[in-house]
Amino acid sequence: MKSLVAAWRFLTIAPIPGDWGSARDDLARSLPWFPIVGLGLGVVAAGLAAGLPWDAPPLITAAVLVVVLAGFSGCLHLDGLADTADGLLSSRSRERMLEIMKDSHIGVMGVVAIAGVWLLKFGALASVTAQELWVAALLMPVAGRCAMVVQLAMLPYARTTGLASVFYVRPRRLAAFWAVAFLAAVAWGVLGPRGLVVWAACIAATLVVSGYVYRRIGGATGDTFGAVCEIVEVVPALVLALGPMGQAR
Repeated sequence: MKSLVAAWRFLTIAPIPGDWGSARDDLARSLPWFPIVGLGLGVVAAGLAAGLPWDAPPLITAAVLVVVLAGFSGCLHLDGLADTADGLLSSRSRERMLEIMKDSHIGVMGVVAIAGVWLLKFGALASVTAQELWVAALLMPVAGRCAMVVQLAMLPYARTTGLASVFYVRPRRLAAFWAVAFLAAVAWGVLGPRGLVVWAACIAATLVVSGYVYRRIGGATGDTFGAVCEIVEVVPALVLALGPMGQAR
């Protein structure tokens, strides 16, 4: 269970007393637990969505959920999205892009990336029907954390050292298959056959983002893991909003 605690510590800001699960080896073995942590966060978000009055203004409801989803990680994944956008959209050499991504300052591309993702999340959640809002809130964290695992398995590490390098000391392929299957099972469980559409869209988005990252810098970094999490997290709400059941509440 130390690896589960390590995954929870790494992916959330929820306080856990003591140092259980803090060892490097615990974190290295935590990858299969990422989807489970995502489901736990999804349950919290879904409970919040279900607990809000159905006659609450949809814009307010969507704004609350967007903030809560970002707060789960203390905006760590948003920081990764911003750094990735600043680096990969800079049209510089690979080495310079990696340097830019390590810079703690945020540039114009990073601001635009965060604003774009937040606007998409906000608009999609505001457009999902009240009956399916909790479904979107449940699936979004699961999809994002599963996407991280898939990218980890697909891409080599682009740096020689770094926090995310710990995940590369152990085999990752089985964890990726597990993440893909887990997302399919959860999506089917809450949406039936329509869940496979959401699942396919999430996997497609993960592949597209990861392919672009590989083309630009030849591998993944901790920042790109945050970026793919944030981008793929949009997909379930977007599919439900654009589907035949989606409409403004």
